Amino acid sequence: MDANKVLDCKGLACPMPIVKTKKEMDTLSSGEILEVHTTDKGAKNDFTAWAESGGHQIVKDEEDNGVFKFWLKKG
Repeated sequence: MDANKVLDCKGLACPMPIVKTKKEMDTLSSGEILEVHTTDKGAKNDFTAWAESGGHQIVKDEEDNGVFKFWLKKG
């Protein structure tokens, strides 16, 4: 899936992946996609709740060798 930007949050613990994602999302236009990579095991729950509360959408997520990848569409 093509993303407008990729954000590397590997090695960061909660809440830093969400903090950095919010900052990066603020630079995107509505409808653009941000791809986030994180190793935080709680990321699935964190990103799901954060996207829902912020009006964003997780269009895809996957795990690859302990790296969780999220494609977030800005609302």
